[in-house]
Amino acid sequence: MDKQITYLSGLEYPGRFIMAGQLKEGDELCLVYGLTGRSPASQARRLVKKENGIWVEPTDPQVIMTGKPELLIYPAIMYSPAGLVVSNGKHTTDIMAQLEAVRQPLLALARALKDWKYEPDDPIFTPRISLAFGGGFNLALSVIRRGEFGSVIRNYFELPLIPGKGWLVMTYMGINADPLPSFFGEPISLEMSGRTAEEVAEGVFNSLAPSPGKPDFRVALVALRASVHDGQVQEIKIINRHEG
Repeated sequence: MDKQITYLSGLEYPGRFIMAGQLKEGDELCLVYGLTGRSPASQARRLVKKENGIWVEPTDPQVIMTGKPELLIYPAIMYSPAGLVVSNGKHTTDIMAQLEAVRQPLLALARALKDWKYEPDDPIFTPRISLAFGGGFNLALSVIRRGEFGSVIRNYFELPLIPGKGWLVMTYMGINADPLPSFFGEPISLEMSGRTAEEVAEGVFNSLAPSPGKPDFRVALVALRASVHDGQVQEIKIINRHEG
């Protein structure tokens, strides 16, 4: 059993997560964005492919309204000739605008996120996690979380692409507790298992299956395969749990 499966299977509740890395064979990036949810509003969502990316949308608008729709519905992934952007909120649009302007992923994250804070969902204060990729053998990740006395902690990471290796950030630490402990520290190094977006998506989704007798918090997941050289999308696989 590889490190990816071992680590993911030990997570009871990661919240939302981003995983990205280079596939073992070929110059291809694979990017994964996943949703898990505990509340009915968080569960009432799906991922939908649109012209310029992948959006989080409600499966039941009435149920979504019992939560905070402004935090639950957003563009999760956007792509353009400038590259790829992923986040767990509406800041995805700001990051893409900066990536198109500066064509430098780390700088794009820093500029786009300078006025964003953690989510206003007291008492959890969910972190904002983001990724930008513009081609080449590096990608940029960021985590914005709440510090002591309401301070804002911003961490930015420039990480290498290595065949068969990936990087993971989550909104929470994987423990189902109240309040949920926010993710902190450096991105987690994992193996990138699979040769296609479909294989990666199914492997990650199945790894997150709950133990017998535990609730299933999985909501949706998308894996996207793209060229390392220019970030152009080659394959997309979406799994929506509540659509079969």
